[in-house]
Amino acid sequence: MDMIIDFPGGSRVDAHYGNHVIKTDQPIQGGGEDSAPTPFAVFLASIGTCAGIYVLGFCRSRNLPTEGIRIVEKINYAMNGLPQDIDLEIQVPPEFPEKYYDALVRVADQCKVKQTIANPPQFNVYTKVAE
Repeated sequence: MDMIIDFPGGSRVDAHYGNHVIKTDQPIQGGGEDSAPTPFAVFLASIGTCAGIYVLGFCRSRNLPTEGIRIVEKINYAMNGLPQDIDLEIQVPPEFPEKYYDALVRVADQCKVKQTIANPPQFNVYTKVAE
């Protein structure tokens, strides 16, 4: 399925995928209206939310409660402004069974977004006249 990217006005850039629209904008200081996250923020959020889907699935498959579980994503930037390290801290409530701590890390590590970053695809960017 193709993703269609369009420009609805101002500094906004939207991605249409299936029945969904992922809206992005730039901050006011960047010429936007700050009406949505930046594309880079959406990218960073995809890392944590992807890991979260895997943690959620693990807990559901074992009937473990997810209340009180959260992932804190910490981004450490290099001098060039790009992420150098990204930490995903899976926080669990005190009553969460300790025997599952390592398993939560293993399932979060299986996230497709993380795997794609670790094994990046080739990008082919080109121009074509629309029909």
